[in-house]
Amino acid sequence: MAATMKTSIQAEIETHYDRAQDLKAFDDTKTGVKGLVDAGIAIVPKIFIQPPDNFNKTTNPTNTQFSFPIIDLTGIDKDPVRRREVVDEVCEASETWGFFQVVNHGIPVSVLEEMKEGVHRFYEQDSEVKKQWYTRDFTKAVVYHTNFDLFTAPAANWRDTFNCLMAPKPPNPEELPPPCRDILMEYSKQVMKLGCCLFELLSEALGLSPNHLNDMDCNEGLAVLGHYYPACPQPELTVGQTKHSDSDFLTVLLQDQIGGLQVLHQNHWVDVPPTPGAFVVNIGDLLQASL
Repeated sequence: MAATMKTSIQAEIETHYDRAQDLKAFDDTKTGVKGLVDAGIAIVPKIFIQPPDNFNKTTNPTNTQFSFPIIDLTGIDKDPVRRREVVDEVCEASETWGFFQVVNHGIPVSVLEEMKEGVHRFYEQDSEVKKQWYTRDFTKAVVYHTNFDLFTAPAANWRDTFNCLMAPKPPNPEELPPPCRDILMEYSKQVMKLGCCLFELLSEALGLSPNHLNDMDCNEGLAVLGHYYPACPQPELTVGQTKHSDSDFLTVLLQDQIGGLQVLHQNHWVDVPPTPGAFVVNIGDLLQASL
């Protein structure tokens, strides 16, 4: 009898659960996942609970089987022999992984650290201040939100994001959030240079002229996304990012020291170790479709 009663109660709860209403109520707060954590919640809201299929089942916990490729860009503009070696490394990593890390890329560590600090400063602002940036109008220069697909995905990710469109038409400085305004402009300038360099190396890896991908305007646009993953009270129920591929030409990702990023390689989810001063480079869907 007790088991039957419990089952009936659960069924009634399921019947009365209005996901669309809960999603709207959450979105209307304009405070994101961080707002939930700041409010002291101890239970993950149902809109964030992931289906079992969204959890990685083919993990490689020790990573002893694989070594994530790290490519040192030192000397590529001065030493033709070294450049050829790097091109070969880029080719191998792109073909076998679709990912690689780059070090000694020319962007000062101080810029990388300040960019990470700028992201933290944005999210640590008072909620009432941040709300002015919260929107689902993706035509705006700055979009702060939780999950671009909040209303269409099976479950929400435990993540907040701001997205700044920095190229081809840079926003006016006053359009950018003050806590990260200056570093967004400097970081974008530096990453655009690195992007051009990476497209040259990828072009050469394909046996094409160094300018091939840049001449195709693969380097024209730049969106800078700052992701924030607040501490989760029930991490076994949700994830910060579900498995996906990036729909761009190239993603240049700056990790913090916490880690957590994984990539699928030979049917194993492999940890990408945070490497000081490194970027993780991801070959995007558009680049693959263009080749």
